[in-house]
Amino acid sequence: MRVLLLGNGGREHALGWKLAQSNKLDLLVSAPGNPGLIELGPVLQNLDLSNTTAVATAAETYRADLVIVGPEAPLAAGVADEVSNRGIAVCGPVAAAAQLEASKSYAKQIMTQAGVATAAARTFLDPDAAEAHLAKAEGPFVVKADGLAAGKGVLVTDNRETAIRWARFCLEGRIGEAGKKIVVEGYLEGPELSVIALCDGTRAIPFPVARDYKRVSDGDQGPNTGGMGCYSPVDIPNKLVDNVMEEIIKPVLSTLAQEGIPYRGFLYAGIVLTDQGPQVLEFNCRLGDPETQVVLPRLDEDLLDILGAAATGCLPDKPLRITDKAVVNVVLAASGYPDKARTGDAITGIDKALADQHVLVFQAGTAESLNENGLITAGGRVLNVVGTGPDLATARATAYRAADKIDFYGKHYRSDIADAPLTPSP
Repeated sequence: MRVLLLGNGGREHALGWKLAQSNKLDLLVSAPGNPGLIELGPVLQNLDLSNTTAVATAAETYRADLVIVGPEAPLAAGVADEVSNRGIAVCGPVAAAAQLEASKSYAKQIMTQAGVATAAARTFLDPDAAEAHLAKAEGPFVVKADGLAAGKGVLVTDNRETAIRWARFCLEGRIGEAGKKIVVEGYLEGPELSVIALCDGTRAIPFPVARDYKRVSDGDQGPNTGGMGCYSPVDIPNKLVDNVMEEIIKPVLSTLAQEGIPYRGFLYAGIVLTDQGPQVLEFNCRLGDPETQVVLPRLDEDLLDILGAAATGCLPDKPLRITDKAVVNVVLAASGYPDKARTGDAITGIDKALADQHVLVFQAGTAESLNENGLITAGGRVLNVVGTGPDLATARATAYRAADKIDFYGKHYRSDIADAPLTPSP
């Protein structure tokens, strides 16, 4: 099979790494790709993923049998619609289905129709109305930009004035179109989990559960980021995944189908384990990042096979084979992240980290230096350093040993990834 993989982050490097293990893969083309993906096949560095016509034409040019969409923005733009209209299989939902991530208010509407447990919420377009609501609400306060904001459109705070300022900041257009509508919702108390299902329009099968870390600093302090680390497996309550599939994933798929919107691709449910049971914090319409980097090393399947089956509506009616290995991902971030990340700094030590056979390094915010051989930083989250082992403690130690061997100016990372694994009651 010939595959066009869209995206340029650590998630896409991990996808490419796993796809390359398939003996059915004839060609892997990545767009816009990154230096890690260049090692796996041709890279279309100048392809604009928001240009649906250009993406579909590239798929035709390279005679792709399957297009795999990594990030959310191309899905919201309708890349899956245009590619499928050209008769090419695509793993990723159409634009109407991708509104589950692209619009927080739409996701709440669908969850209400489907009877899915989630926090009560109200939507606002007017800053005065939002302020009046927050003035009477009880904290903690959760204020979300309705649209796509690269993981940085959510504020959770105990301070009422801070919440009001953020609501006004968004509604006045200070973060662009994403914030011109906001959702104010109740705070969900409890540990968070990432439950990801692969869907083919009617069926869905779960991937291994993971737990990620959104705040930039140890102890869940500091601003939200796109994710500073992750681990899998997670010690979860009995039947939790079954319950999430039956009470959340399948009802949402059914509700969308009733609206004439078949959902094909990954559906990520951010779950909070509250005292009242699992509730949905958010939906993503693709594999999570950094979850992908810990989930795929545990998958004992031909990824190309199962993604092709999802894209063509024929997922097998059986669970995925998952290994017992533990995997820990530590994100190495650039100076200034998550605000204004510094770029252009030389990266060294990756080869030393990879000398350990239990280490994987997935590139995210990297580029090839134009002045000399070698990698430089080119984004906020620069590298995903992944350790594997028979248990979390071993995998964690391996990941941190490897992280210490890599260097670039201003490198920072959390030191508490998988330090205190979740141990919920049964």
